This record gives sequence, structure tokens and C-alpha cells, in this order.
Amino acid sequence: MSTKKKTKKTKIGQHESGNKTAYAFLAPYLILFLTFIIIPTVIAIGLSFTNFNTIEMPSFKGFLNYVNLLTRDDIFMEYVLPNTILYALIVGPGGYILSFLLAWALAQLPKVPRTILALIFYSPSMTSGVAMTVLWKIIFSGDQTGYLNSWLMRLGIITEPVIWLIDARYLLPIVIVVALWSSMGVGFLAMLAGILNADESLYEAAAIDGVKNRFQEMIYITIPTMKPQMLFGAVMAIVGTFQNGLISVQLAGINPTPGYAAQLIVNHIEDYGFIRYEMGYAAAVSVVLLGIVYFFSTVSKKLFQEKN
Repeated sequence: MSTKKKTKKTKIGQHESGNKTAYAFLAPYLILFLTFIIIPTVIAIGLSFTNFNTIEMPSFKGFLNYVNLLTRDDIFMEYVLPNTILYALIVGPGGYILSFLLAWALAQLPKVPRTILALIFYSPSMTSGVAMTVLWKIIFSGDQTGYLNSWLMRLGIITEPVIWLIDARYLLPIVIVVALWSSMGVGFLAMLAGILNADESLYEAAAIDGVKNRFQEMIYITIPTMKPQMLFGAVMAIVGTFQNGLISVQLAGINPTPGYAAQLIVNHIEDYGFIRYEMGYAAAVSVVLLGIVYFFSTVSKKLFQEKN
């Protein structure tokens, strides 16, 4: 009996020692996550109920910031929210579908060209915002030296240069195009890895069952077997889409953008928080943005999570 008790105590001790080791490895991440995610989020939620201008102490205002946002902020309701929804509906699903299709197409190639092309498609995500802005500003320059103006004038489509990045009619579509171009991020690599690691025996069994072409393989085998990667890609696309306000400001060169044509929620937060220094109101807008991101992330999880 004593031997059994000693063995049991030894196993318990080993289990507790293993737990301590696991917590030790998790500690750095947990500390960083708590410091840079949890605490700032809690502070932002608290500030959203106050009037805070960074000079005076915050004064409690209750839900006044949220009421003003939804009932009195005409810029938010007329420009910012519609722009953000349109931008998210195009760039989010568009970039997500484009990432999957490119990953699936690259998976059909041999290893060397696949690696080279994957690096090329992923490179925009590694490009700094300043370098990306310089490239696209040259293309959409508002004089005759701009590549787009020069090309359209040679074709006779336009007779004089168009100031693309100032004209409210064109700014948001240009921002959407640039965002789609730069959307080949981590989600793209996750999808490519998921496709390459799919079980080959499933494709062989599918061929026996009557699957005859690549498209049928993608629909019946590839997509169902890589739901975790697709969920990860969907969440990354949603978060990236709603957090991406840098492109419009860098292209237009000013915040708010001309005529609020490409003003997104993130730009609205920066405008009130770091230009007008109305931190309490900016915090309320950021909490609303957090709620929107959480809602769409939950919907994506429902769509792609494994069913029991």
C-alpha cells in the first residue's frame, strides 16, 4: 500500500512540476498580452464614459459620448460608418477570397516557383506604409507625369489630368484597390500551408468516388479539410480590415481625408484622439469599433468552426 501511495504522490508531483514549467513558458506572453491588450482595452472602456482632453482630469459623463456618437455626430453617420462598411464588405471578403484562390493556385505548382511566387504575393504585407504610399502616389499622381493620367491621356480617355487623390469621387475606390493589393498577409500563408498539408489519401478516395477535376476537389475536399486555417484567415482579414485606416490618410496626405470621402472609423478615432484631443469621445468610438470587430469575428467562427 505504501508503495502505491508513493507512486501516486510521485505522479502528482511530476504533474504539478509540468504545470509550473508550462506556466513559466506562458508567463512572458501573458504579461505582454495583459500589458498591451487587456489593460489598454479596460482603460479605453473606462475613458469612454468620461470627458478627457489630456490636460484636465477625466470627468464622468455616463453614456453621453455614445449618445452623441449615434445621434449628433453627422460626420460619423453620413461618411465614416458608410465608408467603413463599404470598405469592409469589399476588402474583407475580397481579400479573403483572393488569398484563398491564390493559395490554391500556388499549391498546384512545383516547389521552387511556388516559393518564389508566394514571396512575391506576400511582399506587399512586408512593405512599409511609407514605401507603399510612394509607389501608389506615383501611379495616381494628379499631373501628367502620373502613370495612370499619362496612360489614359495617351488612349484619349481623358483630355486633362485628374487629381485622383483629392477628388472625393475617386479616393475611396483607390483606397480599396490599394488595400486589396496589400491584403496578402498571414492569412494567405496559413491557407497555403493548410492546402499543402492536406491528406493526399482524401484526394485519392475522392477520385474513386467520382471527383473528376480540381474544382470539385477544392469544393469537396480542400475547403472542408482546412476549416481551422480558413477561420484564422477570416479573423485576420476582419481585424485587418477594420483596423486599417493608414492607407487613406497616407494617400490623401491629411486627416480627415478630403470631403471625408475615405474617412474610416480608425481615422475618426485618430482625428478626435490625437488632433482634437477629445480622448473620451475617441475612446467611445474605439469601443464601438471593438464591438463591430467582435461581432464579425463571432459570425466567422460560427461559419467555419467544426460541427459536432
